[in-house]
Amino acid sequence: MKKNIQFVSIIITFVGLLFLYNPSFVYAAMSGDGGNDKANLYKEAERFVLRAKKLEKKDKIEKALKLYSKAYKKLLKAYEKDKNNPDILNYLGFTLRKAGNFEEAEKFYIMGLKIKPDHKGINEYLGELYVETDRIELAQERLEVLKNCKCEEYEELAELIKNK
Repeated sequence: MKKNIQFVSIIITFVGLLFLYNPSFVYAAMSGDGGNDKANLYKEAERFVLRAKKLEKKDKIEKALKLYSKAYKKLLKAYEKDKNNPDILNYLGFTLRKAGNFEEAEKFYIMGLKIKPDHKGINEYLGELYVETDRIELAQERLEVLKNCKCEEYEELAELIKNK
């Protein structure tokens, strides 16, 4: 009996520490879906995408593709919960484009632009897709949307078009 009380005491202390040092754990524990709300799914996917981009820069393409695939799965779940979020649509398009599925990627980018036509990320990435698929005039249209943003998305797409 004394061992049971000690064990329960240890568990209560451990859970208490989790709540104290990780407030998001409280939210996850209290939410009905185990914390897998659209924001958490999106953030997890975003972390996968950022890690994959780093791996790509190191020419670790196979590992990057695995992370893009994981991100895509998380994003699909987030999309099921929020079909009007252009950021989710942007990364859905991005992960598909990185996997070489240009046709499906383009569909998600277009859906995102219908919600937010001036979305910097979507315009840049859709422009990159157009460059990759030899549709430079369409890429230039995306660049035109970005011309007044004074942002890195404009600079990166302009450079890509110039070097094509």
